Parts: sequence; structure tokens; C-alpha cells
Amino acid sequence: MTETKFDVVGIGNAIVDVLAHCTEEDLARLNLVKNSMTLIDAETADSLYAQMGPGLEMSGGSAGNTMAGIAALGGKGAYIGKVRDDQLGQVFRHDIRATGIAFDTAPATLGAPTARCLIFVTPDGHRTMNTFLGACVELGPDDIDAQLIAASRVIYMEGYLWDREDAKNAFIKAAQIAHEAGRQVSISLSDSFCVDRHRASFRDLVHNHIDVLFANEEEIKSLYEVDSFDAALAEVRRHCKVAALTRSEKGAVIVSDDEIHIIAAEPVDRVVDSTGAGDLFASGFLYGYTKGFELAQCGRLGAICAAEVISHMGARPDADLKELMQKSLNV
Repeated sequence: MTETKFDVVGIGNAIVDVLAHCTEEDLARLNLVKNSMTLIDAETADSLYAQMGPGLEMSGGSAGNTMAGIAALGGKGAYIGKVRDDQLGQVFRHDIRATGIAFDTAPATLGAPTARCLIFVTPDGHRTMNTFLGACVELGPDDIDAQLIAASRVIYMEGYLWDREDAKNAFIKAAQIAHEAGRQVSISLSDSFCVDRHRASFRDLVHNHIDVLFANEEEIKSLYEVDSFDAALAEVRRHCKVAALTRSEKGAVIVSDDEIHIIAAEPVDRVVDSTGAGDLFASGFLYGYTKGFELAQCGRLGAICAAEVISHMGARPDADLKELMQKSLNV
């Protein structure tokens, strides 16, 4: 086996996040579907941006957020994603590297600008995302660094990327390299609307290439076209080595062939912004998983990280996750 240099390498949409508070009335006025992730064009992005209140801007994207969380816990991570050689691309590259994550994917020199996600956060903490994908959709098989994949314990892929054929091919290439090197492959389904669009190919990916699956309740029910969480749970445990299924305030369920763990949600004084909750749950879980924690501990650490990130604006941790982990898990 190739020498291990990284705990996790993330593959995802390299996006600059723009977050702003809004009201329910704002969502209705702008014809936005609450809690959804909608793909938009450059013109719509400019229009929505002009109508947002004061915001917070940072490098983001689902897998990027997860990798930043892993670094905050003390893990070694790398990232593969596409930005343009423009100002936002430079901001993204500098910001993710500043978290301690290796990021060396070559920028695009032609085509659309660096991607951005406009996130409207209602008073209940829920987020509605509108994403202009820009340069990040240009990620393809040529961007997959075989040596990097082979040197990482687990690769973590973002379901949002599944909309483009080149990205699908990049995913499959990365999964094959990882398994040939004796590594494990994980993915987050990302969004129930994304699952609805690509259900058949997602099922094929999950059944044939994925060791560790992350999904929330709606996503996993959509994947298997069932009405109950229990029915989805029974299906997924037949197809993955491990599944980590989040249920918002109900906590999470971690399942494998012979284990099932109910993980309670960590208490928070107030949910300020749910952006990044699933991303940071994956951070905690994958950090524990790559360090040999028991599955229940992995789930608990995921819940701790998710609780921290929903207590403030933005999808990156404010508190010291390493300290929280040591206090809560005695590790």
C-alpha cells in the first residue's frame, strides 16, 4: 500500500459562500423554495446578490466545509476542486489552505468565473441555497490526482457534483483508484432534489463503489423511494459497509452490517444557521473513523461538530473542535 499522507481527501464543488439573514416573506418575494439548493445562472446570481442583506463571505462548498472541519479536529486533509484564475478563485485557494488543507488543483484559465452560493438564512436557522456553479463544474477525470487518492485513508465525495458527466467520471476514477490502493470511499448525497434528479445512477454508485454513505432522512428516503425512515434504513444497510444518517433534531443513526447506533442530537441554546450541519457532521464522523474510533463515537463526534456549527452564522467552526472533542469523548 502507498504511504499514508492524509486522513481524508475531499472532492467537491469549490464555491465561495455568501450568507445573509432574511425573513420568510423575503423567500416568498424572491420565489425561493425554503431549505432547497437551486442551481442558478450568472444573471440570476447577480440579481439575488443585489437583493441580499449584509452578508458573510467565505470559501465553502459542502466537501470544502467538511475538510475544514477535519483540519480543525487535527486531521490531515487534502481537497480536489476547480476554481477559475480570478479574484474569487484566489480567495478560495488562500482560505482553504489557511485551514490547513492541501489544495493544488490547477485553476481553469478560460470559461466561467469561480462559483458562488447565495445562502438565505431564515430566523429559524434554516438555509435556502442558490448556487451559480461557474468554474467548479469543469472538474473532470484529469483533475484526479492518483497519487493523492492512493495516499489518503478515505476519499470523501460531494453529491452536488453529480450533475455533470465529467464529474461523474471523475468520481468513478477516484473510487477505482482508492479501492485498488486498499482505501475506502465515502460520499454525501447532499440534497434530496439532487437525488431525485439522479436516483438510478446514485443507486448504482452507492451499491458498487461506496463504503461509507452520508445522507439525511429525506435524501435516503428519496434514494430508495420509500415513505418511512425505517424502510430506507433497512435498504441502505444491505448495500454499504457503513451509513451515517442524520435526522436534524432527532440526531442520527449509524448502521453497518451488524451494528446500529442511535445518536442523540447535541443540545444547543439556539439554532442560528443550519448551513454546514451535515458537512460538519461528516467532519467529525470521518475524523473518528480514520482514527479507529468505534462507530458510536464517530457518530457522537459528528453530532458535536454539527451542534457547534449551527450555533453561529457560517459553515466553518468558531469554537475549538479539538477541545470540544477531548472534553466530550475523553480522547
